[in-house]
Amino acid sequence: MKDCNQCGKCCIKYGGGDLSATTHEIDHWENHHPEIFEYVKDDEIWFDPISGQKLERCPFLNTEPDKNTNAPKKYTCNIYQHRPEDCRTYPSLISEMIRDECEMIDASDLTNPTKAQERLDSLMDRWL
Repeated sequence: MKDCNQCGKCCIKYGGGDLSATTHEIDHWENHHPEIFEYVKDDEIWFDPISGQKLERCPFLNTEPDKNTNAPKKYTCNIYQHRPEDCRTYPSLISEMIRDECEMIDASDLTNPTKAQERLDSLMDRWL
């Protein structure tokens, strides 16, 4: 398995309507991070604070500036330390990574998915 290269595929694919936040996270944002909470509406996340319309993409996903215009974009999360659990626990399965064309997948992961899942489990334990 390769290191994450910040391709942003997971955030772009799931950063809109496919994410949720726990009541605890929403309460925490309301009390300690109003800049995040302003994007919450009726206990759902990522709504435009002005129009109230559902956003198609996480408002905290940004591209990292790069002087080399030919280089692939790298994405960063402005709320990484306070991101929803849905974000913190993805990916949990090799099959998800394959389905989502995650760039961390290596050819060896495809030939031995059991070993790849063990590596992923170990990585996720460290990331959490």
